[in-house]
Amino acid sequence: MAFAAGMYVYPGGGVDPRDVDADVAWVGPSREEWAERLGVEPREAAALVCAAVRETFEESGVLLAGPSGGAVIDDTTGQDWEDDRQALEAKDLAFTDVLARRGLVLRTDLLGAWAGWTTPVFEPRRYRTWFFVASLPAGQRTRDVSTESAEVVWLPVADALAQADAQEIAMMPPTYLNALEVVQHTTVADVLADAAGRRVAMFTPELTDEGDGPVLSVPPEVRPLLEAHDG
Repeated sequence: MAFAAGMYVYPGGGVDPRDVDADVAWVGPSREEWAERLGVEPREAAALVCAAVRETFEESGVLLAGPSGGAVIDDTTGQDWEDDRQALEAKDLAFTDVLARRGLVLRTDLLGAWAGWTTPVFEPRRYRTWFFVASLPAGQRTRDVSTESAEVVWLPVADALAQADAQEIAMMPPTYLNALEVVQHTTVADVLADAAGRRVAMFTPELTDEGDGPVLSVPPEVRPLLEAHDG
C-alpha cells in the first residue's frame, strides 16, 4: 500500500460513490441515527456504513448482510461469492448491486461506530477515517483473500497488543489505541453496547513536547488507558 506500508491495519478503505444508494435494503439504526453517531449528514453516513461492510467483505470475506433483518449469510466461501468479491475489489461491480441481485439487506445492527481519526497535518497523505466494530456472523469465517495486503492474520485483541508491545508487529497509533479500548471489554456484546452509546468526534494528532522529545498526542479519553497499560 502507498499509505501505511508494512503496518498491521484493520480491513478498510475508501468510499465508493456507488455506496450511496437510497434504495439499498437496510436493517438496524436508521441513516439519521448513523449520522448522529458518526457526526455527518445522513447521506454520508449511509455511504460510510455501506463502505465499511463492503470493504470488510472485500478484504476478509466476511459479509454483514442477510436475506432478512433476522437472518445473516452463514457461508461466503463458494466460487460465486468469490467472483463477486473480486469484482468488487476491482471496482467492476457496485456493492449495492450485489445486495440487490442476491436479495440481501445490509445488517447495520451488527456494526458499531467506534472512533474517528484525521491524519496529522504534517503527513503528505491525509485521510478522515471512521473506525467501526462488528460482530462476526455465526457460521462465517475469515479468509486470506485481499490482494492489497502482503499478509493477513486474525488475532485475539490482547494478542495483537502483546505482539505490538514486543515489536513483533507494527501498528499505527489509531490501530493500537482502538485495540486498547476494545480489550477493556470481555465480550463482543459488551463492545457493541459501548459502541451504541458513542458519538464519534474526529481527532487529529498533534506533535507535543513532553520532556523526552516530540510525541504525538492521543485522545484525552484514551490517555488513562495508555498510561495504565504502559505501567
